Amino acid sequence: MMHSFLQNHRLDLIERCRVKTSLRSTHSATAQQLENGIPLLLDQIIKTLLIEQGSRPLDSRQVSGAPGGSKTMSEVGTSAAQHGSELLALGYSVKEVVHGYGDICQAVTDLAYERRIPFETDEFRTLNRCLDNAIAEAVTEFSYRRDTVIEATYLEETNKHVGIFIHEMRNALQLASFAFDAAKSGKLDLSGATGAVLERSLGRLEHLVEQAVTEIRDGAEESLPSKLFSAAKLVAEIAEAGALLAPTRQCKFTVVGVDGMLAISGNRNDLYVAVSNLVQNAFKFTHPCTEVTLATYAVDDRIFIDVKDHCGGLVPGSIERMFRPFEQTGSDKSGLGLGLSISQDAVVAAGGVLSASNIPGQGCVFTVSLPRYKMPN
Repeated sequence: MMHSFLQNHRLDLIERCRVKTSLRSTHSATAQQLENGIPLLLDQIIKTLLIEQGSRPLDSRQVSGAPGGSKTMSEVGTSAAQHGSELLALGYSVKEVVHGYGDICQAVTDLAYERRIPFETDEFRTLNRCLDNAIAEAVTEFSYRRDTVIEATYLEETNKHVGIFIHEMRNALQLASFAFDAAKSGKLDLSGATGAVLERSLGRLEHLVEQAVTEIRDGAEESLPSKLFSAAKLVAEIAEAGALLAPTRQCKFTVVGVDGMLAISGNRNDLYVAVSNLVQNAFKFTHPCTEVTLATYAVDDRIFIDVKDHCGGLVPGSIERMFRPFEQTGSDKSGLGLGLSISQDAVVAAGGVLSASNIPGQGCVFTVSLPRYKMPN
C-alpha cells in the first residue's frame, strides 16, 4: 500500500527531495522555511490515500482537491499556495517551484523501484492528482505575488519620478519668485546677481518642461554626458541663490572661498540641483537668526562640499532614514521628502558620496564628497 510506503520512508523521501533541490538551486533555505512544501505535501498525500481506503473515499477531495483542475478549496491547495508565496520571498523562480514538486514523484518512483515495491494504478492516480493540484496552486499564487511586487515597484518608481519632477519645478519656481520679488522691491538692475538667479531658474523650468516632453514623446529619459567644470563657478551660482533665501529666515549665509583650479566631473545640472537642495534644506530647518555655511575644499584626491546649519541637532536614528524617497524626518512636512534622495542619486552618479553628521544641540552638516580634478590651463 502506497500510504504505508510513504509513512515508513517519509524522512528518506524528504532528504532525497532536499538533495535534488540543492543540486539544482543556488538558494539556501532552512527546513522550517520549506515545511509547507515537500514535508507537508507528503503528509497530505498519505492522508488522502488513507481516506480513499475507507468507506467515504470522495471525502479525500477535501484534502487533495478535485481532479482535472477544478477550483475547489482543499488542504493541498491552501498549503501549496502559501508555499508558492514563501518561495517567491526566498528568491526562487517559478521553474524551481515546479521542479520542487516534481522531485516528490521522482523520489517516490526511484525508492519504490529500489525496494521493488509495486503500487496500484489508482494509488498513482491519487499521487498525481495531489501533485497536479499542488503545482497549480503554488504556481498561481507565486505568479500573482510576483506580479503584485512588479506592479508595486513600478508604481513606486513612477511616483518617485513624478515627485522628483515636481520637487525640482517647485524649487526653480521658488527661486525665480524670490529673485523677482527682490528685483521689484529693491528696484535692482536685472543684469546683476539677482537677474542671474532669475535667468537660471527660468532656464531650469524650461529645461524641465522640455525634458518631460522628450520623455513622453520618446519614452526614454534624457541622458546628459559627464563634463569637467569649475567647482568655484558652481558654488558661486548656488551662493547667489542662497543669498535670496537667507532673508526669509533672517539668517546669515556664509560662503567659504573656493580654489579656482578645483574641477568636478559629472552632470553639472544634476550636481547644481543636488547641492542647492542641501542649501535649501539648511535654510528650511535652521533656527531663525542663525547661520548657514557653504564650504568647499579639497583633501588628497577628493573635493568636499559642506553645508552646515543650526537646526539644533538631528533626531537619533534619522540619518539612516533621511535619504530614502518620501522620507521626512524633520518637523516641517511642507515638501515631498525627495530632496535628499535626489541629491544622493546625483552625487552617486558622479562617483561621489553624500553623507550627514550630527552636531548634538547645535545642528548638522551634509557633506558631498566627489573625485578631485584640476581645471585645464
